[in-house]
Amino acid sequence: MMIRVRIAPSPTGIPHIGNTRTALFNFLFARAKGGKFILRIEDTDRKRLVSSSLSAIYEILDWLGLKPDEKYIQSERLGIYKKHARELLAKKLAYEKEGAVWFKITAGQTHWLDAVSNKKISFKNENLQDFVILKSDGFPTYHLANVVDDYLMAISHVIRGDEWISSTPKHILLYRAFRWRQPVFAHLPVVLGRGRLKLSKRTGAESVLYYRNKGYLKEALLNYMVLLGWNPGGNREIMSMEEMIKLFRLEDINTAPPIFDIDKLNWFNGYYIRNLTDSELFERLKPFINNHYDLNLVKKTIPLVKERMKTLLDYETNADFFFKEIKVSPKVIFRGELLNFEEIKPLAEELEKLEGWESEEIERVVNAFIIKNKLDKQRVYMQIRVGITGSTATPPLFETIEVLGKEKTIRRLKKTSNL
Repeated sequence: MMIRVRIAPSPTGIPHIGNTRTALFNFLFARAKGGKFILRIEDTDRKRLVSSSLSAIYEILDWLGLKPDEKYIQSERLGIYKKHARELLAKKLAYEKEGAVWFKITAGQTHWLDAVSNKKISFKNENLQDFVILKSDGFPTYHLANVVDDYLMAISHVIRGDEWISSTPKHILLYRAFRWRQPVFAHLPVVLGRGRLKLSKRTGAESVLYYRNKGYLKEALLNYMVLLGWNPGGNREIMSMEEMIKLFRLEDINTAPPIFDIDKLNWFNGYYIRNLTDSELFERLKPFINNHYDLNLVKKTIPLVKERMKTLLDYETNADFFFKEIKVSPKVIFRGELLNFEEIKPLAEELEKLEGWESEEIERVVNAFIIKNKLDKQRVYMQIRVGITGSTATPPLFETIEVLGKEKTIRRLKKTSNL
């Protein structure tokens, strides 16, 4: 059997990260089995369409590298659905009422073996009600269009969130009515958000594009999403796309709902940022860099701030003092006492005498000054740090001073010591 899977987003809103996780699972399954990954836009609910949604869906898949092998748009296939609705009318398996076509529920029981839980799921048909398959405006409902398209597109596996379990009996009854072979159904546990509630805007759900714009790398998002409900075995966490494809199996999907954890996503993103080369990180940073920043100076500062970054937006937070004038508070507490910036006033003069400006030589001069004046080393370091950056937390001190440059360092130290 040729493996063919699909994702079928409705452009009624921008998909959040949980929906995109489902797309990723479908993509991995198709690639792992040498099959096809299909994108089908289900835009038959005309009243709820959001104009920006369609382009967002395409942009998400393109940015993540989840390239579909085939694309379809349901609103371009209306004649197909009408034809199949008429077929059911002719067979007396459907009827017309108030201008719409309704499907008749037959007696009995509907069941299937789910490929994720590996359990038989059963519904008594008596608990189901007749449902509309073709609306009075000529557009099909989700149920008819979904089944007709899955059959005509030869979908082998329907991999979707388990919120669709209650719809599956209706779909199976439609397959039986048409006398079509039904696909394998695999229902994924939905991702939960804050308070273990279903992931939504109210519980912290955002789209992949939101995270991209907040400085997250696609590698980190893919790696994190794949672990939302799937276990590759062992303690493995870091995986490339190629490794995901090689390892992915439906039977390794957990049945317990995964919890979206922003702290874990931040950990992944920090890991992938640190493992970029400095030149790679520079290219990734370009869309996030202030237009007034000197790009040559950006390149010099990347090795200093890389370890402190969790997102690409963190670059500016950690490096802004290199590019802009700083403001130093005269009331900085260190170890329970105010820092006395006047103590480092003579240090600026000592540093001014240096002919070179390398971090090792700067450190030597600073330490000699501390010993000569019998000062507390950590306290002086903090006075310098605050004096040249305006902050108590910075990249490595002496490497920072070297990159900041002699002129800026001396000027800032002199200004601070006069506070």
